[in-house]
Amino acid sequence: MARTSGSGAKDSRETHRTASMADVAREAGVSQQTVSRVVNGQPNVSDLTRKRVNDAIARLGFRPNYAGRTLRDGHYRTVGICTFDMTQVGNLSTFEGVVMAAREKGYAVTMIGMGPEMAPYSVSYATRRLGELPVDGAIINLNILPEDFEEYTPLAGLNTVLVTMYAHPRCTTVDSDQYGCSLLVMNYLRALGHEQIRYIGGPSYHSHSAFREAGWKDELEKAGIEAREPLRGDWTADSGYFAGAKLARDHEMTAIYAANDQMALGAITALRDAGIRVPEDVSVVGVDDSLEGMVPHNGLTTIRFDQRERGRILFNRAINGGPIEAIRIPGELVKRATVTTRR
Repeated sequence: MARTSGSGAKDSRETHRTASMADVAREAGVSQQTVSRVVNGQPNVSDLTRKRVNDAIARLGFRPNYAGRTLRDGHYRTVGICTFDMTQVGNLSTFEGVVMAAREKGYAVTMIGMGPEMAPYSVSYATRRLGELPVDGAIINLNILPEDFEEYTPLAGLNTVLVTMYAHPRCTTVDSDQYGCSLLVMNYLRALGHEQIRYIGGPSYHSHSAFREAGWKDELEKAGIEAREPLRGDWTADSGYFAGAKLARDHEMTAIYAANDQMALGAITALRDAGIRVPEDVSVVGVDDSLEGMVPHNGLTTIRFDQRERGRILFNRAINGGPIEAIRIPGELVKRATVTTRR
């Protein structure tokens, strides 16, 4: 069979060829320098010429070569994020804060994920992954403390910020105050006369749950009250229900502190199914204030964190750098209808 002629193949390739700056210049009847000025938002171009160039860009589907711009000014105008878990409410709100801050500054966001199949979780590996990408700064979310945390050294020339409660000698860390939020909860409950306060934690490997548990336990010990063995869930309402069903048999308990709102809601449902009134018989407090807009007439007393502000701080530190420090953002106690004075 005869082969297709070369001219046909050439036409096919040209049909799918990416438009160049020279193509735009020819289409608009201007010089390539004028096209460059328009693309880069520079002055000294008349409104009529700017419109003609932009119309040509739209017709041809031209995409500016930002790699070339990077060679000129040394910036990609992109921040990179690496996270272990993208599904948790706090993480999603934080990412939204990063994206909002990036958008305001004309930056893009590049995200990579680290899954449980990549164990052991290594912050050095996460940094290498981000360092291979065209990013100006790196944000690494460490809900799980990696094995190489202590010896970790950030890449030279890449501003790196870690999202964790653990301080680091060579890298700024930013997080909501996971320990301090428990002090807010415990001081509030203790002021209302509660002493037998049980704790429902998240997974044992999760640093947020560990710090919240530590705050709960320390406050009880300060008051000379024995801390009972905490129950653990997996952050879901179902796991909170199972824990609440067990605690329903604890007749000394007067209050429950759950490490997130979903588990608190599950515990409340289990208590009520067992004939225990909330808050008349048992008070319940959660963390995150994540049910607003999802649960009608949300009455859960909780701790609210400004996760979007956390995202903004992360973005600014990743792009602008700054002194090495541990930044902790305090929470706010939101008093609603699931807590009352001990009777």
